[in-house]
Amino acid sequence: MLRSVKDLKGYAIGATDGPVGHVKDFYFDDQRWTIRYLVVDTGAWLSSRQVLISPIAIGDANCATKTFSASISKEQVKNSPDIDTDKPVSRQHEMQYLGYYGYPYYWGGGGLWGAAMYPNMLLPDYGGFGSPQAVRAETQNAYPQADAARHEHDDPHLRSCNAVIGYHVHAADGDIGHVDGALVDDETWAIRYFIVDTSNWWLGHQVLVAPQWITQVSWADSKVHVQLTRQAVKDAPPYDASGGLDREQESGIYKHYGRPVYWPADVARETEISRL
Repeated sequence: MLRSVKDLKGYAIGATDGPVGHVKDFYFDDQRWTIRYLVVDTGAWLSSRQVLISPIAIGDANCATKTFSASISKEQVKNSPDIDTDKPVSRQHEMQYLGYYGYPYYWGGGGLWGAAMYPNMLLPDYGGFGSPQAVRAETQNAYPQADAARHEHDDPHLRSCNAVIGYHVHAADGDIGHVDGALVDDETWAIRYFIVDTSNWWLGHQVLVAPQWITQVSWADSKVHVQLTRQAVKDAPPYDASGGLDREQESGIYKHYGRPVYWPADVARETEISRL
């Protein structure tokens, strides 16, 4: 299901032994356009310390109670590596964090999460210790683990969702609006669309733009450049946040822009992984 990151902000995180805090922000990588961490404010029990929680540990969202369950304990969160969320998160910090929780690295491999499509497939007990799934996951992640030292100082391309909201959006022939939010797949944690508000260009509406159509993000200038024309965006199907988004509507968006849809590739990749 596609969910708005604005709606998910404020969700409570429940560890295996009690509440941890509330979601304050999301970090996504601007190469695979996937959310890699939830930034969680722990509140009074840890003096409002901000910690990172990986989607690897996150279970299904409970929309009624606005909570996420997490397969980690409060003690683990308490003793997790300190990371200054007001500064860029380095690859070295990520390696320290993932190593602390015993997670394999998500970079490398053909899936959104290493060799996997879904983050929970990277859990140490995925499918049970010693199961074919667990053995397969360990084998698939052997290379990124061994190759980690060489990439210790790489730029992980992590960006804040809070920061990108409000960025000006530029089409191939001029301005078209600003980023007003994002829709994320709550199973893969991939960002499927940025919500673009066109009202500051003309008395328009909100439209959806897939991150794969972005040609450049100028982080210094707070600008997003897309490989679309202003007219194409103006004529795009309007997005109604109150009505949700089904596959037929998604198909209409891709058909309008003349772009191939993303889900056949996902299905093929999932089938390939299941056959391993």
